[in-house]
Amino acid sequence: MLAFAVLALLCASASANAIQARSSSYSGEYGGGGGKRFSHSGNQLDGPITALRVRVNRYFIVGLQVRYGTVWSDYVGGRLGDLEEIFLHPGESVIQVSGKYKSYLKQLIFVTDKGRYLPFGKDTGTSFNAVPLHPNTVLRFISGRSGSVIDAIGLHWGVYPSHCNSC
Repeated sequence: MLAFAVLALLCASASANAIQARSSSYSGEYGGGGGKRFSHSGNQLDGPITALRVRVNRYFIVGLQVRYGTVWSDYVGGRLGDLEEIFLHPGESVIQVSGKYKSYLKQLIFVTDKGRYLPFGKDTGTSFNAVPLHPNTVLRFISGRSGSVIDAIGLHWGVYPSHCNSC
């Protein structure tokens, strides 16, 4: 009887891991090879993405900052260029990110589940289009590499948090 209980527990654990694995995916890394690595993996614990700050100049995406719940991530990238800020509507999520890059990130376009299209930067370079691999998942956090500009970006997809204390 004890062996059966242990076997059932192991099967349940393996099943839960399989479900978890199917609820997240990764797209990227898009961009060049320079810069210092950054990740907002810990920021996703503050809640869903609720706003974006993107600094751009004539040629590149210079810097990024993302608000998770009500908490802004650390700013990554350079300080020169125009800062643009967009807030998502309550319950709105990013479901697609496309853009362009050469040696650096040149354009980012965020598409939301409410049909909004949020473009930043210039329409030149090699194109990419990132979407989650699994249904009912959204952009949860970003990672990448930066220096005086955003060198590269990675996009991490997962389920929208069912509850959030700071949202």
